[in-house]
Amino acid sequence: MEKLTDIELTSIDTTDPKPRSFHDASAILIQEDDIETPYGNMHVAIQGDRSKMPIVTFHDIGLNHVTCFQGFFSFPEMQPILQHFCVYHINAPGQEEGAMHLKPEHDVLGNPESLGNRFVYPSMDQLAEGVHQVVEHYEMKRFIGFGVGAGANILSRYELLHGDTIDSLVLINATSTQAGWIEWGYQKMNSWYLFSGQVTNFTEEYLLWHWFGKKTRWENHDLITCYKEYIKSINAQNLGLFIESHMKRTDLNIMREMDPMKKAAARTIKCRSLVLVGNSSPHMEEVVDMNGKMDPSETDFMVIADCGGMPLEEQPGKVCEAFLFFLQGMGYVPSLHQTTSAAAAISAEQMNHLNQLKHQQYGQPIPHQVC
Repeated sequence: MEKLTDIELTSIDTTDPKPRSFHDASAILIQEDDIETPYGNMHVAIQGDRSKMPIVTFHDIGLNHVTCFQGFFSFPEMQPILQHFCVYHINAPGQEEGAMHLKPEHDVLGNPESLGNRFVYPSMDQLAEGVHQVVEHYEMKRFIGFGVGAGANILSRYELLHGDTIDSLVLINATSTQAGWIEWGYQKMNSWYLFSGQVTNFTEEYLLWHWFGKKTRWENHDLITCYKEYIKSINAQNLGLFIESHMKRTDLNIMREMDPMKKAAARTIKCRSLVLVGNSSPHMEEVVDMNGKMDPSETDFMVIADCGGMPLEEQPGKVCEAFLFFLQGMGYVPSLHQTTSAAAAISAEQMNHLNQLKHQQYGQPIPHQVC
């Protein structure tokens, strides 16, 4: 047997890994505006050449345009796509970084009639109208909507109200129904804690579950640590107001109408849509339900493998590939070619679970694509 000898490694230096950060120097913003609307000020960050086709984004609860979209739209594989578009990131009132309190106890002069005391946070429908105010301000004729969670619900409402100005929709973790009793209870507790001016452990755990789900919560420690640090900087009272609005949302009352004679008059999302969800997302059932109410001839439903509730952060390459194919199906960027994806196929067990959900609700298998 060969004798083992000790080797001293003298030329290797250990370095700590660079911590994950939201402050990405590669994110190019040409301007940031505060647009005054009847429903509060909408902070808009613009990324790209304003002469290009607009993409309008809207974020989920607890997030803003930086924490929800900056990583994805700064992803290297997205840059060839963004050369053909201009992205308008809309923040819900009071959700941007460094936002002032929207509803203080009293203003500095103690005037009970101050705007702060009279401000009522907009409903989800009013937030959709606020998006329309932004669209009119920038004189957009048509745009591509890109929403996550609550933002997907708001942009869906926008399409139902102003379908003539929206070209297509990308909806991640979208829901069409009102809040159930369990969600209502958790959100009511969250808003009660947040109105006290602090983010408690209860709210932190709920937000992490809402964003990522259980699987990612315990497996992707780097990503979770980054968002845990971000939670400390959230304006708690403003978030409480947004959560209250999301909790009180109404049902979209959309339906899938297969009769060609009735389809034109049916209340449904009529534009071309891409519905995305991670295969371990905590919102899977709600997304499956919404997809079942949308027109299958105009809707692509995709399950992102190896992914929890935040595909833009967990699997940006797969989402980028799906987004590129979706845009090319709409006639945009036909000359761009995506590199071969390393996306793993969804397992048979996971697809069987999706089909069971679909069969229970609609009596038919689920039409899907896998990325």
